[in-house]
Amino acid sequence: MRQVVLDTETTGLDPSQGHRIIEIGCVEIDNRKLTGKHFHCYLNPDREIDAGAMEVHGLTSHFLADKPRFHQIESEFLEFIDGAELVIHNAPFDIGFLDHELRATKTDALQIASFCRILDSLLLAREKHPGQRNSLDALCKRYGVDNTQRQLHGALLDAEILADVYLVMTSGQSSLLLAEDESEGSTRRAKTKKSHTERRKISVVKAGSDELKAHRQRLNDLAQSSEQGCLWLDLEGENSGLAAIGTNHLEQHTQKL
Repeated sequence: MRQVVLDTETTGLDPSQGHRIIEIGCVEIDNRKLTGKHFHCYLNPDREIDAGAMEVHGLTSHFLADKPRFHQIESEFLEFIDGAELVIHNAPFDIGFLDHELRATKTDALQIASFCRILDSLLLAREKHPGQRNSLDALCKRYGVDNTQRQLHGALLDAEILADVYLVMTSGQSSLLLAEDESEGSTRRAKTKKSHTERRKISVVKAGSDELKAHRQRLNDLAQSSEQGCLWLDLEGENSGLAAIGTNHLEQHTQKL
């Protein structure tokens, strides 16, 4: 079965308000294997891009000024997706924009559904993980798909990531992988516990008499240079029994060093 994983970037959220597609990215899967074939283009929308949309994808009107219009790439795009099952995350959004673009070209092609079957991977994820976050980033984290290059949304990059997520999500191997991870985790914990019992005792290095004298001299210097005196000496003055605490404090401080 031939599938095409598709994503778009747009000037805004609603094609009925005149917003347009500015990037299309497609990745081909044949019999559940990535073929390496893809379709990708940037488009000149002949309108400004909403600030909110620009923050998501980073595409500017200046960058898109010399890019083709949709009608110029329509035939090549439709040829690439023709007869395939489209895999789209939140399909109504992308299909709504694509159908709007097709109607604007005034050709015989009015709806993507007349060329392709459509599978919404967001609905599929919600069925498999009800009540959980099912954004593309959340699914990447859940299935261990690397999306570290995804600092901004890009149609081709997001299509490539979604293809990886879709193949893992529909492979039926996630439970097995989780079981293997848990088994490896148990083994690691067992090894950690065993090594803990065999660990050598930490050696304690106590301060020598010269170090104690130097410490005492330092306290005296602090008492003379500070208007508020030295706390440790004040405590020793109030209770001579606290001198042992001062020595113990020095020993602990020496161990940290």
